[in-house]
Amino acid sequence: MIRPIVVYGNAVLRKKADPIDKNYPELSSLINDMFDTLSHAEGVGLAAPQVGLPIRLFIVDLSILGDDEPSFVNFKKVMINPLITSFEGEELSQEEGCLSIPGISETVKRSDKISIEYYDENWQKHLEQYSGFPSRVMQHEYDHIEGHVFVDKISPIRRQMISSKLNALTKGKFNCHYKVQKV
Repeated sequence: MIRPIVVYGNAVLRKKADPIDKNYPELSSLINDMFDTLSHAEGVGLAAPQVGLPIRLFIVDLSILGDDEPSFVNFKKVMINPLITSFEGEELSQEEGCLSIPGISETVKRSDKISIEYYDENWQKHLEQYSGFPSRVMQHEYDHIEGHVFVDKISPIRRQMISSKLNALTKGKFNCHYKVQKV
């Protein structure tokens, strides 16, 4: 089932998400719905707060980029209660967008490498390292479960320059091709 994506201005995007346990109701259905929602919106990552749930869960699916990067063809991850344990390498700048902030993209600095600990959908614990684009996507989604969005990481001057666009989002004045939940 495709769920509506919460848009900038909704309080759930600013709440630090809560951990969950194996007994979280209908977790498998939620994960499937999130993958359906992500695919429909043509994104590469989606955090539970973006579908209105303040829980520590996000998914990553880079397969949409598989034609350009063969290593992404089967790159799908479910990350439950993730914790980034280290940020490494140099900080690199790259343009980012967000399904919860439609129509806006900005250049964001992020560490090139991370170590992340998480549980998968079978409650198997993992400690893995990622670099490059997968690392960036995971940091972006991790920010969502910490109550942050990518525009928090841009300079105050850039934020001021896009403030009218952000205000328009909070008023529901935008267009996008996927289902959204307006503020």
